[in-house]
Amino acid sequence: MKIIVVDDDKIVAVSLKTILEATGRIEVAALGNSGEEAIELYRIHHPDVVLMDIRMDGMTGIDAGRIILSEDKSAKILYLTTFSDDEYIKNALEIGAKGYILKQDFEGIAPAIETVMGGQTVFGEAVVSHMQKQMTREPKAPDGSPYGLNEKEMQLIALVAEGLSNKEISSDLYLSEGTVRNYLSTILEKLGLRDRTQLAVFYYKNLV
Repeated sequence: MKIIVVDDDKIVAVSLKTILEATGRIEVAALGNSGEEAIELYRIHHPDVVLMDIRMDGMTGIDAGRIILSEDKSAKILYLTTFSDDEYIKNALEIGAKGYILKQDFEGIAPAIETVMGGQTVFGEAVVSHMQKQMTREPKAPDGSPYGLNEKEMQLIALVAEGLSNKEISSDLYLSEGTVRNYLSTILEKLGLRDRTQLAVFYYKNLV
């Protein structure tokens, strides 16, 4: 697997290269230190994954990611940052990033890259918690009709996004666990999603 690493702290970038290549599964094709370099390096190397910081001098990682994705919709961008800010999370979701994890989640970086390479999205626990708090602060009644979702399905999706299990959802909605499972399968099929994590990300990205 070939990736590029972009971080305006050169020591961090070199350290990440050392750590990731030590796994024996990840090749760091190039290092960059700015949003502009991220764009240029992507055009040169066409990496499987871009591991990029968000807050950098000049062009931010979000702006660089937006340009990369405008040129290649299949680009897989994983943001790695120390900032668990709501606006950054929202922007990363909006441009189509495949993940957003905190640098503090040191041991989870390599597995996150491999998960993104496998076509899935990755959002660290701290990030998901942040999104849930945001939803709690600003409650809304989202409209699921553009996605063919009825009121009951919307209720179930909201509970999944809050992290409830099927058993807890069945109690809240007065449904059997089997019915909850059936609802969940139908919803995932309607939206073309694979699992509960993707469903929660879809909820925060499109319905909140």
